[in-house]
Amino acid sequence: MTELAALEEPRAREVNARNGDDHGVNLSKLRAVAKRLKTQQDLARELWATGDTAAKLLALLICRPKEFGRDELDAMLRQSRTPKVQDWLVNYVVKKSPHAEELRVAWFADPDPVVASAGWALTTERVAKKPEGLDLTGLLDIIEAQMQAAPDRLQWAMNHCLAQIGIEHAEYRARALDIGERLEVLKDYPTPPNCTSPFAPIWITEMVKRQQP
Repeated sequence: MTELAALEEPRAREVNARNGDDHGVNLSKLRAVAKRLKTQQDLARELWATGDTAAKLLALLICRPKEFGRDELDAMLRQSRTPKVQDWLVNYVVKKSPHAEELRVAWFADPDPVVASAGWALTTERVAKKPEGLDLTGLLDIIEAQMQAAPDRLQWAMNHCLAQIGIEHAEYRARALDIGERLEVLKDYPTPPNCTSPFAPIWITEMVKRQQP
């Protein structure tokens, strides 16, 4: 914890705060610490238990994803609080867990929009990699009805799912583009040069163009 505190950069904390994150540790330096520590599940659990955001991020880098139980992962998600911790937990740990699909279904239907956003993130992963058994029409129905009024993190996750459906599944592309155009979610999102806009119609069109020979 002392070492993590020494990595604190006030400017980084200021920038992260704009995105809802409450840490100022340079993530490249954090990854270097994780590389040195290697995998240590017991230490990962101890770091997580501190409640400190930087410690939680480090825990997610040095843990063994498959050693967490289903209820443990559910509790960890609800303890995540900040976007970066939730993002790393879902992408680095839950996606590698044997409980991923069970948690996807449970979180997708959770009344807490932050928890539900994790369910949508896991659903987006399936849309891209393992769509068999997913009701893509039903997903588009939910997105069409709820995305515009959804809280920020849930809205972002729904929008990513919308874009992924349009990118990966040509038969649903026209409807995905139409939903994006009508709802205009993230249409005016500030996008740096050389980055793709998160506005679904632009995102879909750009990624499909890149896939073509």
